[in-house]
Amino acid sequence: RWVLNLQCRGSRNFLSALRRAVEVDFKDKDKHKSQGLYLLTTGIPDQETHTVSAYAAEVCRGFDLRLHVCLFSVAEDVGSKRIMPARYANPAETAIAFKEIVQAANGRFHWFGEAGIFESDDISLIVSEVEKANNYSQK
Repeated sequence: RWVLNLQCRGSRNFLSALRRAVEVDFKDKDKHKSQGLYLLTTGIPDQETHTVSAYAAEVCRGFDLRLHVCLFSVAEDVGSKRIMPARYANPAETAIAFKEIVQAANGRFHWFGEAGIFESDDISLIVSEVEKANNYSQK
């Protein structure tokens, strides 16, 4: 069930969006079999990573849900109309921050860009399973 679409122009106020999702859209959590949130983003949250991680961990335990992140690295827009976010990090720093947040929220992390997939927990798991199967077949 897709419950929420928050767009923040010039902002990545992750804590506000997460708070809204769990306080408004998950109040009837007993009616749903699955509870998961997917954050689709192109950059780091406005708030510090340790603050977001702590809040995500607390909320996800309280609602028995998981937070998954899909990070899309896009080419920088150098146009004059670009709005700079409150907090900036390069793509690698952003990925490290979201991995920490996802780990705290018992979710999965996926990082894509114009060149393809940089990192994906799901793909890593599949590759691991294929490697195990290959090792067993060789034995």
